[in-house]
Amino acid sequence: MKPSTLMEVAQRAGVSTATVARVLKAKGYVSNDARSRVEAAIKATGYRPNAVARGLRKQRSFTVGHMLTAITANPFFVNVAHWAEEEALVQGYKTFLFNHNGSAERERLGVERFIERRVDAVLFTNAVDSRNVQLLAEAAIPVVQLERAATIEAPSIRVDNKSGALEAIAHLVEFGHRRIAFVGGDPDRINGGDRHFVSVEDERLGGYREGLRRAGLSLDESLVRLGLYYNIADGGSGIEGYRHMKALLELPERPTAIFATCDILAAGALQAIYEEGLRVPDDLSIIGFDDTLAANLAPQLTTVAQPMEDLGRLGFRAALDAIEGRIVAMSTVLPTRLVVRRSAGAAPYLKSLSDGN
Repeated sequence: MKPSTLMEVAQRAGVSTATVARVLKAKGYVSNDARSRVEAAIKATGYRPNAVARGLRKQRSFTVGHMLTAITANPFFVNVAHWAEEEALVQGYKTFLFNHNGSAERERLGVERFIERRVDAVLFTNAVDSRNVQLLAEAAIPVVQLERAATIEAPSIRVDNKSGALEAIAHLVEFGHRRIAFVGGDPDRINGGDRHFVSVEDERLGGYREGLRRAGLSLDESLVRLGLYYNIADGGSGIEGYRHMKALLELPERPTAIFATCDILAAGALQAIYEEGLRVPDDLSIIGFDDTLAANLAPQLTTVAQPMEDLGRLGFRAALDAIEGRIVAMSTVLPTRLVVRRSAGAAPYLKSLSDGN
């Protein structure tokens, strides 16, 4: 007979899996009525915690759950998951991955799986719904949020996106570019998490606008293209960047440089540029964000590198600190860095001057 699960016990008792976990651990408030129903459901289903997890916090599982947006769509998530796993191995732990694919319902399912498996902590890269983070808190399972924060109630390790955007714009301005387009995520369409924090999308767009202002350049709204980074359903292709670039190339006065806030967007933009018979960086310069696909594109892409190794390693270390009862900083912000390669160069009019035309 197939052994019963924590979720089956919760469903039979009419409570959440977090409530079942609190009853099993004898930790946290549970009403007498709910406790009685859970105990009855455990008896009726024959549910038994596995040997490793027996007593839950009395004996660790040495497993940390890692909730990811979509590991197959964006190499960013692959990299963060890899480095978290590497750090886990160093510390004698293993990681258990679950992709929510942008669905709050699927994320909830993953959280329940984590609770069933008695993970010692959970990393989110990134959380969709703060209620799913709260569910783990109710089950006394520590949470660390990476790159984005869905709630201020759990620690987060994020990235200084604005400074990265400012550095990218300054680099293009140094090359003499004056018509710099922005291709990036739409703050109104992409989950920004807890509004106590400025969203990733607002930070990058804000850095672009401030970068223009610092250079004495006016903002041309026709050069700002907002949307999704990619579609998870199609595996993360560059079609969004391709469409944005096509629209920019149809303008009466096209841009001379593009700041694309995701390497996947930049890859799509490159396809559209080459389709028009233009060359990078001779006719157009382009800078990406993330440093995932950048080194494998042609030409190799200048990009703002996210600290993916630090996010993974420091995220796991923070989770381990929480497991062992040490203090964890509620908000940590990591720096980006500009990786200069071959996709950005002098503005075309400067080339013409140097050629004597």
